[in-house]
Parts: sequence; C-alpha cells; structure tokens
Amino acid sequence: MTIKAVVFDIGNVLIEWQPERFYDSVIGEERRRAMFEQVDLHGMNDKVDMGHPFKETIYSAAEDYPEWRDEIRMWHDRWIEMASPAIDHSVRLMKALQTKSIPVFSLTNFGIGSYDFAATRYDFLNDFDRDFISGHMQVIKPDPTIYEMLEQTSGLSGDSLIFTDDRADNINAAQARGWRTHHFNGPEGWAKRLVSEGLLTESEAA
Repeated sequence: MTIKAVVFDIGNVLIEWQPERFYDSVIGEERRRAMFEQVDLHGMNDKVDMGHPFKETIYSAAEDYPEWRDEIRMWHDRWIEMASPAIDHSVRLMKALQTKSIPVFSLTNFGIGSYDFAATRYDFLNDFDRDFISGHMQVIKPDPTIYEMLEQTSGLSGDSLIFTDDRADNINAAQARGWRTHHFNGPEGWAKRLVSEGLLTESEAA
C-alpha cells in the first residue's frame, strides 16, 4: 500500500528532550541522581502528558518533596530549557515532505500547556497537517488507544502510515497495528528511510 501520511513523534525526534542533562547542568549530576531516585519526575510528567494542568501538577509534586521544591518547580519554570534545541535536520525533513504535498502528522506525548508554550518557540509545531497530542487525547503512548484514535480521525491505518519515534515501546505498539515504523536514533537514518520509501530524493532529504 502507498504511504499516505508520515507520523512524527516530537521529543527527541524534532526537539531534544533531556531533563537529566538540564539538571546536571544546573545542580550537578550527583544531586540530580539523588533527586530522580527520590522523586518520580517522569511519572509526574506523564500526568501532564495525559492532560493534567501543567503548572499545577508540577507545583503540587514540588510541595510533596519540600527538600526538592525549587528543583522540581524548574520542570515548569525552566521547561523550555529541557525541551531544546530543535533537531534542525528533522524539521527540514518535515518541511520537505509537506512541500511534496505528503501529509505530516504529529503523534506525541505532550501536555496541553507545555505544547502551547513550545509552539511559541518552535513555529513548526503549528504546521502539522494533523495534530495528535496526548494531553488533548488524555491517553499516552504506547497505549494502543492513542494509535486507534489517530486511525479513526485520519481514516488511515496499517502500512498507509509510517511512524518514527525514539522509544522502542512506542514503535512496537505501532508495529502491532501494522504501521510502517522507523526507530529514530538520529535524523540521518530517518532521512535514508524516507528516501528508501520513495517519499524524498536524496537531495530533498539532505
């Protein structure tokens, strides 16, 4: 079947998402390790990604761990520093596909408030042909429901879709539905895959 849409994850595909790296730079690796061992910060972020209020969820968690209050609040107050920089080659690939009238969808674990904020810094987040943002959908990858929702809304399924994501569990869930997939570990490999699928030429994918 012909590919009819290309589906991009965002974190670590179009924008670097490295909270640990951020905290290492601010409080040092030793203190960061101690905090992450005591506080389930990624679990807190999953709540945001499922649609819980951005600031309120993080500030509430901060009050549960007063010894780390200021550091946890940074997850909100300095969030854009964690979600940076853009992965420019991936952004070029997105735009190259759209230039050829190939629809590009997002499928991302992202909160409502955090996404709206990111879209003020990264214009390309406003340019998807269809947005599938977990905060609005109230379900996160790799739950099969989020993939089913994309299929139902877009009218596309199986190998008419090709999806890239940096997490193997998210890729496996898409493969289980018959999607074509690419496990993202850098834009060069993704560019080669798009060329091999006949979606872009080598020059277009550069």
